[in-house]
Amino acid sequence: MKKGLSVHLVAVATLLLLLSSSAFAGKFNAVVNGKSYHLNSSYQWNENNYGFGVEHEFTQKSAWRKIAMANGFRDSTDNMSYMAGAGLHRRIYETDELAGFYIYAGLNAFVMTREDVNGNKPFPGILPSISIGNDKVGLNLTYLPKKAVEKTTGSGMVDPTLSGILFLQFKVSMDQLLP
Repeated sequence: MKKGLSVHLVAVATLLLLLSSSAFAGKFNAVVNGKSYHLNSSYQWNENNYGFGVEHEFTQKSAWRKIAMANGFRDSTDNMSYMAGAGLHRRIYETDELAGFYIYAGLNAFVMTREDVNGNKPFPGILPSISIGNDKVGLNLTYLPKKAVEKTTGSGMVDPTLSGILFLQFKVSMDQLLP
């Protein structure tokens, strides 16, 4: 299942990169998954959540930003997890200065797999997210509240002091990576 899902995620990401219709006009970012912080934890979780993915920002004229994403990363139990989804973020701040500096906040809805949840079968989720950056690089922050963590993973039995998880991703515009 892991290998099959990762093949599907790579295929979807590649298809998105190759499509050139106006429906896919926008900006592509390479995403490097990096770090999580298990807030108030008394347990030794894996906080090095390394992995890669892709994010597509659709061209928008409004204050709302629509994104599509897919990635794979090492989860809190040091197993590979995969997710694909979409987000809707509202512009909090944006300027042409500093190479187009922005701050967006919104929600990401996704389907994810984890070895310790449903036997690695896909499950849905929706989480709050903040994105800060400019036209070249950025940082995505996602927060998993304690109730979401407990309901999804049952981690309250392992770590009753855990009060939530912050997850960080670094992103680079594909324009910076490709000639």
